[in-house]
Amino acid sequence: MITRLYESLVRRLAGLIDSRMEADGPPPVTLARFFRWALSGAWRVIALAAIVSALAGGTEVLAMYLLGRVVDIAASPAPIGDSAGLLVAAVLLLLFLRPALFGLSSAFQSVVVAPNLFTLVVGRLHRWTLGQAVTFFDNDFAGRIAQKQMQVARSLTETIIETVNTVFFALATVAGTAVLIIGIDARLLVILALWFASYVIFLRSFLPRIRGRSKARAGAQAMLTGQVVDTITNIKTVKLFAGTRHETDTAQLAMQDLRIRAIDYGEVAVLFRFGLITLAGILPLAMVGFGLTMRDAGVTPGDLAAVGAMSIRLSQMTGWVSFVLMAIFSHVGEVEDGMKTLTPRHKLIDDPNAAPLQVQDARIEFRNVSFQYGGESGGVGGINLTIQPGEKLGIVGASGAGKSTLVALLLRLYDPEEGSVLIDGQPIDTVTQDSLRASIGMVTQETAMFNRSARENITYGRPYATDEEMIAAAKKAEAHAFIQDLRDDTGRSGYDAHLGERGVKLSGGQRQRIALARAMLKDAPILVLDEATSALDSEVEAAIQQALDRAMTGKTVVAIAHRLSTIAGMDRIIVLEQGRIVEEGRHEDLLAKNGTYANYWNRQSGGFRSDRDAAE
Repeated sequence: MITRLYESLVRRLAGLIDSRMEADGPPPVTLARFFRWALSGAWRVIALAAIVSALAGGTEVLAMYLLGRVVDIAASPAPIGDSAGLLVAAVLLLLFLRPALFGLSSAFQSVVVAPNLFTLVVGRLHRWTLGQAVTFFDNDFAGRIAQKQMQVARSLTETIIETVNTVFFALATVAGTAVLIIGIDARLLVILALWFASYVIFLRSFLPRIRGRSKARAGAQAMLTGQVVDTITNIKTVKLFAGTRHETDTAQLAMQDLRIRAIDYGEVAVLFRFGLITLAGILPLAMVGFGLTMRDAGVTPGDLAAVGAMSIRLSQMTGWVSFVLMAIFSHVGEVEDGMKTLTPRHKLIDDPNAAPLQVQDARIEFRNVSFQYGGESGGVGGINLTIQPGEKLGIVGASGAGKSTLVALLLRLYDPEEGSVLIDGQPIDTVTQDSLRASIGMVTQETAMFNRSARENITYGRPYATDEEMIAAAKKAEAHAFIQDLRDDTGRSGYDAHLGERGVKLSGGQRQRIALARAMLKDAPILVLDEATSALDSEVEAAIQQALDRAMTGKTVVAIAHRLSTIAGMDRIIVLEQGRIVEEGRHEDLLAKNGTYANYWNRQSGGFRSDRDAAE
């Protein structure tokens, strides 16, 4: 019964903060406002936790006061029975009130604040980070970005916990001590005030240095993490190119930088501790020494005992509080360091009045579209292209001709620098990005796989699909047979087997077949194929091509291919050179023109070799 009541109380306390609550607006770039943004919705509970902590600190002073009175009773000739009320108060304080407040304070720390705040903050940061444009991720290490999210959430949470459980506790203890001292002799308060002022000055001189050096150390640690994760992510390339020595040397540079930053931090920490211990020893000596000179002014032995005990307690607390403050400023430095990475504004945002995309015919238009990645070359320029509803369009061109740029603009991974892209007459920058991408199924050459089960990878575009629908899609993509034979290192098999990071446990052809199954299950009205069968052998490709033909029925299709045989049957083919359309037409018409497309076709059909042989 008691256990059930306790568990019920814990669950109620744990629910005081809604850890799934979303923040209002983007994260601010200044520290104080960032804290308010990250913790909005939890401040009332944090304040309640601070009050409980302060009340617990107040019981420390009450205990010292009662100790002084007990000493006076012991020194007095009066019968013990005359002080029964004082003894009852001591029992109630030490056995009931003090344990209850300390227990409640611990519950706020361990059950309410710590788990919920971390989840709340990391969830908000993760949501914001996922909203960044792809260029944000292209320009940084994936491991570094993840490290920054964890770092900021952990450090911010620790800052709040330590502030609530230490700073408020200590302030209440100091305030209570001042009241106790005033009741004994106000002149003792002068010594306490002078000592406290010296303590504050000491902290102000050291804590900013600790904050700055902690910030530098956090930056070096995140860089090292990013370097290591980048190496491990590309471990096959490292092995194939005998890059172990190079990667070790590169990591060592980052490690040595972290070592230097850690030594810089340790240097100031040693000086801080030395000064702190010296300062802590001054208080009890000054308070008790001065109290001894005031015995003739009515300071009793019990008063001296209370003052001495409280001074020693404050002296001990000085070290505790100072190291906590040092940790707080270290955490603040880490939060500041992480903010630089995580708070940039989104470059691709939904219009405030954006509505979901309404797709009826799936007509795609590129109107005078130009995009060059902010440079003077690359990308596409002056593209005017209309893809009719249900049309199958093939795109060919040399590497860098602009094929993938067109697809990226269609998916609104970038916004055109000039012109606009429309679907069924709706400019895609006026609709929500999620609804746009939900209307487009895609299979890429570099197939993206999550380190999750085969089931989760296939149903990613349609999470609530039934097993029957998922298996049907896998069969159409010629993936069902090999999925049934999968087994991971934990014994999970078939559709429950995990595929490894980026699908490393599968061959290239197997990854592409799972990606095809994912696109088929999504069943979006627009289908984009970017070298969708490039990793397949001829036999499997022939089987999948039939499945693709079925999947393309009734859809508007955009297919990029280097292997021209895969798009020869398209309704129309366009040829790109240096970001512009140079040829357009059906396969047979383009061959008849004997231009760029015909040249590509002849080379892939053996014409290049024949020409070379003739020249020889």
